[in-house]
Amino acid sequence: MKKFIFSVLTLALVGFISPLSAQSAGDAETMFKKHINKMVESVEKAESPENKREILNDSFNDLIGAIEKVETMSAVPETEKQGLATFKADIQDKQSELNGENGFAAVPNNNLNNFANFVQQDLEQADTVTIGVTTLLLIIIILLLL
Repeated sequence: MKKFIFSVLTLALVGFISPLSAQSAGDAETMFKKHINKMVESVEKAESPENKREILNDSFNDLIGAIEKVETMSAVPETEKQGLATFKADIQDKQSELNGENGFAAVPNNNLNNFANFVQQDLEQADTVTIGVTTLLLIIIILLLL
């Protein structure tokens, strides 16, 4: 039942958001940048390296989870699903680098603030052409609900 309600709300949002896509492109990117900026600010305010890593890992997990939910939606075109898969893989690589997994050296504790800033710059400059405005808005909505 919960999945049904979520699906109906998602389809309603897609129908409502689609006509607004021209104006929403800038708004969606701005909302996404604000979400990432909050993550960076939280990392910089955290006192211990363990808290910083936890904030970064939680943010990565939230992004990956939101992308996976959008990937499963039938209303999302296959071309956008391919863009989402690329975007998700990039985030997973960043998380692997943070934790020293999959052949990456772990980010040293004294570089976690710099790493958060690097992630912010990289995600903000990512090629969002392959991800449509509606898809980006769905990711943002899911992130806000988490």
